[in-house]
Amino acid sequence: MPRIKQLSQAAVTALEMTGEALHKEVEQAQVFPFDTGNLQGESTFVDCSESSRGKVTLVSSGPYARRLYYHPEYNFQTDENPNAKGHWYEDWEPGGSKADFAQKAFKQFYKGVGGV
Repeated sequence: MPRIKQLSQAAVTALEMTGEALHKEVEQAQVFPFDTGNLQGESTFVDCSESSRGKVTLVSSGPYARRLYYHPEYNFQTDENPNAKGHWYEDWEPGGSKADFAQKAFKQFYKGVGGV
């Protein structure tokens, strides 16, 4: 396989790995509202269907995910996840305390997968 094609495929793989790493990072930060664990568990996943076009999405599905996310004023239980809150992705968004996480993770994964 030509080197350019290898590097292009490495970028796709690194992007997918970055999505998975972000998912794990957010879960370990214990910021998801937690009642039964469904939102943090089965209802949140990385959608890699557009990774070949440079996009992966961290999806929190379920009928209540949007309501919980956009209402940080709710009084979330903190027994299981002490940092539970609405807007649970805000630390990893631009301007957040961990905004550079995805960029650093991608760089590390790309170097490893691409052999550069």
